Amino acid sequence: MSKFLSYEDRLIIAKRLQENASFGEIGRELGRDRTTIAKEIKKYSYDKKSGRPGYPYNPCRFRASCKAKGLCGNSCTHQSAYKCSLCSECSAHCPDFEEEVCSVKTKPPYVCNGCADLPKCTLRKRIYDPADAHEMAHRAISESRTGILSSEDDIARINRIISPLVRNGQSLHQVYLHHVDDLMCSEKTLYNYVDAQLFDIRNIDLPRKARYRPRYKQPEFKVDRGCRTGRNYSDFQKFLADNPETTVVQMDSVIGRIGGKCLLTVHFVETGLMLAFLRDANTSGSVIRIINTLDQVLGAEAFDRLFPVILTDNGSEFSNPKEIEYRQKYPYSRTRVFYCDPGSPYQKGACEVNHELIRRVLPKGSSFDGLTQKDVFLMMDHINSYKRKKLNNRSPYDAFSFYYGEDLLKKLGCSPVAPENIILKPKLLKK
Repeated sequence: MSKFLSYEDRLIIAKRLQENASFGEIGRELGRDRTTIAKEIKKYSYDKKSGRPGYPYNPCRFRASCKAKGLCGNSCTHQSAYKCSLCSECSAHCPDFEEEVCSVKTKPPYVCNGCADLPKCTLRKRIYDPADAHEMAHRAISESRTGILSSEDDIARINRIISPLVRNGQSLHQVYLHHVDDLMCSEKTLYNYVDAQLFDIRNIDLPRKARYRPRYKQPEFKVDRGCRTGRNYSDFQKFLADNPETTVVQMDSVIGRIGGKCLLTVHFVETGLMLAFLRDANTSGSVIRIINTLDQVLGAEAFDRLFPVILTDNGSEFSNPKEIEYRQKYPYSRTRVFYCDPGSPYQKGACEVNHELIRRVLPKGSSFDGLTQKDVFLMMDHINSYKRKKLNNRSPYDAFSFYYGEDLLKKLGCSPVAPENIILKPKLLKK
């Protein structure tokens, strides 16, 4: 018997969960240990924010007795003449909001599949879906067997050791012999990493290797495209059709000198506001660190509200969507990541158009190596204070402030610039 659960096994688990069967009963039926069933459910279930027929998602513990009205003023798009608790945005505006966490998720079976109150529940739910579980498990198995075993930090550390010595004329074998305890990998691995162009040096820099005629065609080193499964542009359109009021954030990179510093841009489509963050290299690790920093600065509730959906392109820096979508503490799920079709930048056209304003200050081909994050914040303050016709002649800063308030703008490092002081020329950053 395979040690991996099949899709049919997961269908049985989902069915038996609805019948409130114990882990032991399910395990005996599948010929598995009860702990295997428990780990499967814990690992591959997910949180779902949904209400019930006629009532939106509302996790407030006072939702049944609350009679509050007009909490968000005239800007509400779901205004109810009866009470605000019938609006999905109620919890975001109410000062008395306290989230009620159902105790069902803290004890076996850890999910809400078999709960009798599920059809009338408006709290955050934990769901085990066999199709989603099978896809997540298959992806985890695939990712564990592909790619390189070293992290980006390890690659950078090894690069700092070997690249200067190889450029001094030493061979990889010589470097390996004298730094084996620092490298923590085999000599063959070093050659593989050089072939994959993960270091500053290339095969041409090696004293003898470039002279040999290759005996076979080396496999091309590519990013694993499995991360796009379930996150394609068609999936994005389907998600918006099911959730038409979801706000979308578009994310992209702006490249300076090849191999030098670059920018990560985050564009809020609804308000036109764009954030930009300086990165030392165009890597997935740098993107993940910025997302984690935003999560910490804003807090989980504000981050979930600002970043419900992220649409980006197929760049390798966005090839680890799970690290972007999930945080390390509760609530674990923080956003959904989707990808444009290859060669279709128009699918995130709002972000691409806003890049034109960045290029007025940082022309294409210019180096970002001399910039600091303070310079980037200054540039984006001028861009976000520039009034747009499509925003009814308001600036993105004013539009974002109207929807989300000044406090969030301060946390994001944004400041307004007077219209007469706006500069969108390279001289803005001249020192």
